Amino acid sequence: MKTLTLRIYLTVVVVLLLFAAVSGWLFQQQIERERSRADSVLSERMAAWGDLIQRSLPGKDAPSEEQTAALLDWSQRLRLPLALDDAQGTRIVTSPSFAQRSAEPGPPDAPVAADGTVRDRRNRAYAVPLEDGRTLWVMRPARRPGSGFGPAVPGDRRGEPAPWVVVPFVPPPWQGGTGLILLLALLFVAVAVGAWPVVNRLTRRLTSLRQGVEQFGAGELSHRVDVGGSDEVAAVATSFNQAASRIEALVRSHQSLLANASHELRSPLARMRMAVSMLDTASPAQREGLKREIDQNVAELDALVEEVLLASRLDAARDTVRRDPIDLLGLVAEEAARVSAHVEGRAAVVHGDERLLRRAVRNLIDNAQRYGGGAIDITLAADAQGVEVRVCDRGPGVPPSMRERIFEPFYRLPGHAETAGGVGLGLSLVKQIAERHGGRVRCEPREGGGSCFVLSLPAGAGAGG
Repeated sequence: MKTLTLRIYLTVVVVLLLFAAVSGWLFQQQIERERSRADSVLSERMAAWGDLIQRSLPGKDAPSEEQTAALLDWSQRLRLPLALDDAQGTRIVTSPSFAQRSAEPGPPDAPVAADGTVRDRRNRAYAVPLEDGRTLWVMRPARRPGSGFGPAVPGDRRGEPAPWVVVPFVPPPWQGGTGLILLLALLFVAVAVGAWPVVNRLTRRLTSLRQGVEQFGAGELSHRVDVGGSDEVAAVATSFNQAASRIEALVRSHQSLLANASHELRSPLARMRMAVSMLDTASPAQREGLKREIDQNVAELDALVEEVLLASRLDAARDTVRRDPIDLLGLVAEEAARVSAHVEGRAAVVHGDERLLRRAVRNLIDNAQRYGGGAIDITLAADAQGVEVRVCDRGPGVPPSMRERIFEPFYRLPGHAETAGGVGLGLSLVKQIAERHGGRVRCEPREGGGSCFVLSLPAGAGAGG
């Protein structure tokens, strides 16, 4: 499970990293395009200023004092940091603002542009070659923090706008890529740290579910896992708990069936062992009786094994009931004819497994014959909701407290096991068959004494399970 936690977490981190990288690259490309566009416009403006200034500058052969005066005058009038080099690259004059902002006079660190300018990125200045071989340096103007009239300073004239204030250039955080990378890195770390508790909580619940399944598989059939939520993991936990409950009920039922069957097998086996041991010393008349006893015990064992196997098949095949159309009245009449029971009712057709429904009706009739004594009355009633088969007898009846328990496997009324025989699975099988067909069976008291066992099957029987 730790591997799953790491895989989910790494997936989130990698996706976040790719998103940050792509976003940073696109943003950087946009910044570069904007910067290039701005530099192009500024370069054109610098070239225009250079062309304007060179037309009014003294020639290259003029005294340096004259060239200096003219350049400083233009620097003050345009509020631009300017510098002038001769044809050999020697600095002739530098305006005060240019000198304050310049890191070093040159050389430029970029090629000559189409308009002839050369950009010095270190000083944010542009070199404009003049026609006579000299080079005019024009620096980008510094930000002017405000307008109005500044204080009187040496060289200023009262009443004129304040000169441009020299402010060192500070690039925005994202410019150059360093700030942007730092910002994306911080975002990446924040999301990565925040994603870990979410991923860990999810996999922790999966770990708990796995441990619960292992605990159930180790034999703790009553163990259930904590649902804790309403998401897909909770749905899996709920499904597991439901399946565990069904499995526990099935296993408990089989355990009870096996224990009771083992107990019921002992009696006929013990009787058979005694009868076989007495055969050698018995008289001919006694031998006949012992043989009948052995045959009866063999038949009882055969019936017990058959009913145990049928109960096991019904438990294993909960949703595989056939849906063949069956004439229920004809089926009941055939089974009633075996014991000369009276049948009343009208024809009714249900859908289900004929073999199982025949077994259910037969067990009800055999139960009435074994415990009820006397005549057996069978009625069949049908309506829009379904069909009811009532098998009534005139026996001692069933106490109210035991009318549900008699449908449990191997349960028999006190005192009846010794006198009436049977293995105690007949009514339990009737209940299972009824439930597989979407119906039910119940025991009711009969007016005048006795009991009525009612098998109810819904319209379209066979759809249930």
